[in-house]
Amino acid sequence: MIGLLQRVTEAEVTVAGDCVGRIAHGLLVLVGVERGDDDAAAVRLAERLVGYRVFEDEWGRMNRCLADVDGGLLLVPQFTLAADTRKGTRPGFSTAASPDEGERLFSVLVEAARARHRHVATGRFGAHMRVALVNDGPVTFRLQVPAAAS
Repeated sequence: MIGLLQRVTEAEVTVAGDCVGRIAHGLLVLVGVERGDDDAAAVRLAERLVGYRVFEDEWGRMNRCLADVDGGLLLVPQFTLAADTRKGTRPGFSTAASPDEGERLFSVLVEAARARHRHVATGRFGAHMRVALVNDGPVTFRLQVPAAAS
């Protein structure tokens, strides 16, 4: 499971002109679900997102996590993150989870995040979304959590 996180001063997601998720300062995370991902990967990604230290302390170092700064977490499903881009000029999606499994695992991630943090908003799975953000820094990281070994 992939999380592309961006530290933001604000972010929102709209679907057909209606705001479906909004946060003030915090993290906007675009989420890609890959074939073979499982519940454990979703829970581990939630743990990492809430605990990842990307906010500055009093010395200007990235030593504070989302919980420390009481920031918002906006989770946005983005299946294109799981694309295979290794060759050619068109992405392939054989590496992405099926839509049903992607939606199920995105829901597991959201519930795991809500169990660990009180300010969680989301985009809408399968919808055409408009994402607006003010990147803070900019600070952007790609987190990848592999599925448990079989």
